[in-house]
Amino acid sequence: MTKDLTVGEPAKLIFFFTLPLIAGNVFQQLYAFVDTLIVGRFLGVEALAAVGCTGALMFLVLGFIMGFSGGLTIYTGQRFGASDAAGVRRSCAACVVLSVAIGLVMTVFSYSICRQLLIWMQTPAEIIDGAYSFISIIYLSIPIFVLLHTQSNLLRALGDSRTPTIIMACGLTMNMVLEPLAVGVLGWGIPGAALATVASQVVGMVLTYLHIRHKVPALHTHAADWRPDRHLYWEHLRLALPMGFQSSIIAIGAVVLQAALNTLGPVAVASYAAAQKIESIAMMPMMSFGIAMAAYAAQNYGARRFHRIGEGVKKCSYMSLTFSVVVGIALVLFSPAMLHLFVGDAEGASDVISYGHEYLIVNGAMYWVLALLFIFRSTLQGLGQSVVPTIAGVMELVMRTAAAFLLVGWIGYLGACLANPMAWLGSCIPLAIAFFWTWRGFKKQIDLETA
Repeated sequence: MTKDLTVGEPAKLIFFFTLPLIAGNVFQQLYAFVDTLIVGRFLGVEALAAVGCTGALMFLVLGFIMGFSGGLTIYTGQRFGASDAAGVRRSCAACVVLSVAIGLVMTVFSYSICRQLLIWMQTPAEIIDGAYSFISIIYLSIPIFVLLHTQSNLLRALGDSRTPTIIMACGLTMNMVLEPLAVGVLGWGIPGAALATVASQVVGMVLTYLHIRHKVPALHTHAADWRPDRHLYWEHLRLALPMGFQSSIIAIGAVVLQAALNTLGPVAVASYAAAQKIESIAMMPMMSFGIAMAAYAAQNYGARRFHRIGEGVKKCSYMSLTFSVVVGIALVLFSPAMLHLFVGDAEGASDVISYGHEYLIVNGAMYWVLALLFIFRSTLQGLGQSVVPTIAGVMELVMRTAAAFLLVGWIGYLGACLANPMAWLGSCIPLAIAFFWTWRGFKKQIDLETA
């Protein structure tokens, strides 16, 4: 079901658009959560560390996919906001063509270098084979991830955040059934966890395609829509590539940090991995408000309703900041019990829980910065701006790299815990400046139109 975000009260529109996004993003993160939980419970702390240390490499590629597919469909949302039905169809066709092309290229490149990346990250010898067996299967399935995210983002660009969430829930349910079966019953070990995740993504991709085919006529393309159009492709790539590279730049910082963390041993790696899986779910409300602002800003920019963009940012900031405070407090109080789920009473479990709790306290205290970062960055992207968000991504890389080379060697695990807050601050400052500068331009335009 499509939704016009250019009419109606902004706070209400954004809130109800965001709710399914929160659920959908939580489901997406639960895939990694389930992988880590089941591997840790069935196969032990060493296997947990093996899967956990691939998180940065997964983010390196899957982060690019999420950013790239989200950027492709910004143009779709702008055409939908402008009531350009033909433009929406042509944009849909361009998104599919570019997604298939980038998926194939990334598969070949990523699979060919994944083991070397693990070696470069100084992955401990006792876990490198398990890590490779997991990440190599994930990398071979990149085209599936690309098409699933592109289809889901096309629906969100048209104002439908509910259907991708329902489909994501179906895939997660399947993963929760298949993964214990593959790991615990069939004895496939770490590769079984990866295969179960891929199978659930295939199901999600097929279900999303069938929904579009039968329920979303706005995305039903005609033969003429598929004619190659270099200008149209460039308009999509102009937004998609910077958003994808921005995510990868951020991920490079995470890879560098992971390399430094690996020098602290398997217990530190397992602690960081378990804490990050909890955090990946905890930050979903803030991330979801950001995604909602990208769709909201794109549609209102296409409709030239600039005054609604500023009002939407203000109301969305109030809501997201409230979530950030509540989530931060919840992590301080309840994260030890959550961490216990991953390791139970296995040898070294108490150290894993203690280190993981330290990480979540340090990061949770700075979630308010993360909330604003997501809103400013996504709004600028929805407006078609790509340069400043990319610069902000470079700032995140610089800050995480500084933490890896300076703080981890100086103060150990606490240095790794401080890396994210440093990165968020470094990224949020240029984004805030760019947004308020852009808003000044909109206010001048509004004044001219109302004069």
